[in-house]
Amino acid sequence: MFGNGVVGILSEATNKWERRAPLTPSHCARLLHGGRGKTGVSRIIVQPSTKRVHHDALYEDVGCEISEDLSQCGLILGIKQPKLEMILPNRAYAFFSHTHKAQKENMPLLDKILAERASLFDYELIVEDTGKRLLAFGKFAGRAGMIDFLRGLGLWYLNHGYSTPFLSLGSSYMYSSLAAAKAAVISIGEEIATMGLPSGICPLVFVFTGSGNVSRGAQEIFKLLPHTFVDPRKLPELHEMARDLTQSKQPSKRIFQVYGCVATCQDMVEHLNPSKSFNKADYYAHPEQYKPAFHEKIAPYASVIVNCMYWERRFPRLLTTKQIQDLMKNGCPLVGICDITCDVGGSIEFINQTTSIDSPFFRYEPFNDSYHYDLEGKGVMCSAVDILPTEFAKEASQHFGDILSHFTVSLASFRNLEELPAHLKRACIAHYGGLTQLYEYIPRMRKSDLDDPSIVLSNSNGNGRKYTVLVSLSGHLFDKFLINEALDIIEAAGGSFHLVKCQVGQITSDSSYSELEVGAEDKSVLDKIVDSLTSLANSSNSLGSQDKENNISLKVGEFQETIMDEKYDSKKVLILGAGRVCRPAAELLASIGSMTSRQLPKSSVTADFEEQNCVQVIVGSLYLKDAEEVTKGIPNAKAIQLDITSHESLSSWIAQVDVVISLLPPSCHGVIAKACIELKKHLVTASYVDDSMLKLDQDAKSAGITILGEMGLDPGIDHMMAMKMIDQAHAAKGKIRSFVSYCGGLPSPAAANNPLAYKFSWSPAGAIRAGWNPAAYRYQGEIIHVEGQKLYDSAAKLRLPDFPAFALECLPNRNSLVYGDLYGISEEASTIFRGTLRYEGFSQIMGTLVKIGFFSTESTLILKDGIRPTHSAFLLGLLGIDGKILPESVIDEKYITDRILALGLCTDKDTAVNTAKTIISPFEVTCLRMEEKLAYSKTEQDMVLLHHEVVVDYPDNHAETHRSTLLAMGRTENGKATMAMALTVGIPAATGALLLLANKIKANGVLRPINPEVYEPALDILEAYGFKLLEKIE
Repeated sequence: MFGNGVVGILSEATNKWERRAPLTPSHCARLLHGGRGKTGVSRIIVQPSTKRVHHDALYEDVGCEISEDLSQCGLILGIKQPKLEMILPNRAYAFFSHTHKAQKENMPLLDKILAERASLFDYELIVEDTGKRLLAFGKFAGRAGMIDFLRGLGLWYLNHGYSTPFLSLGSSYMYSSLAAAKAAVISIGEEIATMGLPSGICPLVFVFTGSGNVSRGAQEIFKLLPHTFVDPRKLPELHEMARDLTQSKQPSKRIFQVYGCVATCQDMVEHLNPSKSFNKADYYAHPEQYKPAFHEKIAPYASVIVNCMYWERRFPRLLTTKQIQDLMKNGCPLVGICDITCDVGGSIEFINQTTSIDSPFFRYEPFNDSYHYDLEGKGVMCSAVDILPTEFAKEASQHFGDILSHFTVSLASFRNLEELPAHLKRACIAHYGGLTQLYEYIPRMRKSDLDDPSIVLSNSNGNGRKYTVLVSLSGHLFDKFLINEALDIIEAAGGSFHLVKCQVGQITSDSSYSELEVGAEDKSVLDKIVDSLTSLANSSNSLGSQDKENNISLKVGEFQETIMDEKYDSKKVLILGAGRVCRPAAELLASIGSMTSRQLPKSSVTADFEEQNCVQVIVGSLYLKDAEEVTKGIPNAKAIQLDITSHESLSSWIAQVDVVISLLPPSCHGVIAKACIELKKHLVTASYVDDSMLKLDQDAKSAGITILGEMGLDPGIDHMMAMKMIDQAHAAKGKIRSFVSYCGGLPSPAAANNPLAYKFSWSPAGAIRAGWNPAAYRYQGEIIHVEGQKLYDSAAKLRLPDFPAFALECLPNRNSLVYGDLYGISEEASTIFRGTLRYEGFSQIMGTLVKIGFFSTESTLILKDGIRPTHSAFLLGLLGIDGKILPESVIDEKYITDRILALGLCTDKDTAVNTAKTIISPFEVTCLRMEEKLAYSKTEQDMVLLHHEVVVDYPDNHAETHRSTLLAMGRTENGKATMAMALTVGIPAATGALLLLANKIKANGVLRPINPEVYEPALDILEAYGFKLLEKIE
């Protein structure tokens, strides 16, 4: 079918916002009516699309055919990668394939192309002889990104008390054309020029990184505002001038312009040797000899950073998380990051996610390293939209098609690659079922099973050779295909390679960098390989300045006569269970050593461990489907079906792993612990350490293993926070006078929307049974006992100093006295109290329901003899009402309220009203009905609140009150909600496993997290993960 002159245009299906087309109707008209002898095009068939910026009818008007069937087309054009089923045999395809760097996620597409013996031309690879890309949307990304961020800036300032002209600007896609969008920006500029900006937000400084198409597009929009560009070296002067203005006696003074600054790599780094000046060529070849300087020279004076710069991991980051935290502590005026490069975890470390056109912003709070999806609080507004050019779909398509239409003339009629111009021939990745010569390196890059081929790649021999040497190559290795020659040299000589680092330039003006660990059994062979690689570098450099694009920089390290170990030692963790708490645990563990997983902040405790290890997670459940739901989408995690009652099966899986986490009910832990002792494997649980588990202490010590229990929230994080405070007080010679602890899993304030102000994320039976438990505590030296049936009556109102808006109440939580011994404060503390938190009013309603009889476990005549009454009849029976006497219409909320008061079940009328509402709506009385009616919706979040107060007396007769608080909210990512309770139980359990894997816990036997060896590194990891642990001393 190649060269038959029939061109197809694909409908775009990868993203709802993708409205661009490779050719517009006007391009099609020129191709169709220019004469096949001139254009090589006889027919154009367009797949129908209802969202393409140019309607199907416009294509029909110029002579195109509209059809889903492209089987008659020899050349098929698109923008993004098509679905695999769209690939037809023996056709030529052209689109952005993102395959030439062996990107794992797109390898199925390349395999399909090869299997169908199709040809693949990649727009990204169509370059001039000088290396300049001919087909790109860079300027449109810059334009759209800048406009969208100016709109966000208006919203940000409004939320922080400033009205600005930016507020009237819309998103780029809201305008009918680029011209209309520019006109809106010009109007904003006119308002700034005449009315000014508030001095409190000035000088408003936009820093643009890089000088390529993306940066130029963003600056094009910026220049529509009244502006002055400032040399990077002059930024301190501008900042000083603004400070003088804000300190003047004219707070109402307005500023009538904005400021711009273009920062290039020479403004971002400094040579480690102060005597050496910046040299771009030297920096690209040896970035390790330079240190970051952007955070000192530029960022302290920026209001907005517009990131347009391509970055590779071998270069210093533009801004690290630590740097932004320090900057904000020092009063940096930065309010926003417009990351048009959309490089997640890249040059700006804390940009850890992409955003979308319809939800383009998130807020990063540096002080507690947290992420939010509003613009109301403190921090930095961030955007990272990865499909910006489509916001100007009409102009972007016109620009793209102006160039592509000329290439279409050649592509529509070619039958042999040799017929094509050089720039098109170089852009052909696959042809007739095989990779073209320039791209034969791709299978080598695919040999690694890692998700990110830029991390560790090796050929079939890999490590293990007697002699090795580290060789560094930099230059245009991939776009000029010099990497092929280098690898050919190694393999032809009988050597092996281990591609330790590989950073591929994403634009042709950028070089690539590779570190190869080259190995051989004979040192003479290794010498020969190094000599040949040196000759390759010298021959490329000898071409002189006229062909600098082909130059290679070569650096050879020291020879090693050793057998190298694998870079990564794989550890395995078995998680038993498939409840809500399992997925957060699996995600955290699988992130260790995985570059494609969600980028978590890293704790210093496990940093060294992670450099040498990756963690594979196995989730076992009685039902495979449940385990698969836990592991879905998590790299390095797999699901298995496992029945723990089968000793053979349980032992088989435990024997394969390093650590076991049991998140099953406590009754299951015994059999699992015994299997772990038998096989000498560590165990972590989130459950209380009961007597049956304590009996295994000596057996665990004899086996040399650790059974770490109570690694959840309560028990777990509560122990760790408490012991940190107590041990610090004791170290300072203090004595604990009072220890008070409160903890509760609650709906977030927005979700507390029923009379009970409470919801269940799992079965309510446990919460109901907790209301029957007796309690004991010590208060000012007196032991207080609370009977189970009076627990709700003992609730007391509570207000926490750090959260005064929360109207809370507290119920005693079981036997607090045992914690005196556990924490070592029994002899000194006159008050020891642990309580459960609920919103105010909860206990009164629950207490009334108990008195009515809803939670009674005793049999009742109403439910005897197989009778299944309606809920109304059941309710009337409990209230002693004859339903035959009164019609149902009479039995309403008011009637039940009056009946509750008349029976003396409750004395407070407001409580009686809320109890009546609870009975009738929104939930019914039994656990089943509670679970149904009091469940969280998909958009609602829960929260966990844990608060300790410790009063310490010191030898010099002064006292201090130490407070420690954890507030954790449920999270929603990619439309999937994770409960705060699941996070605060699952993450500590995973943390315990990490500490055992990293050999941070030396003690064996049955442990709780009450020793510094456990709680200090554990708290470090939890804070790195994002848990907010607030500590205060008064």
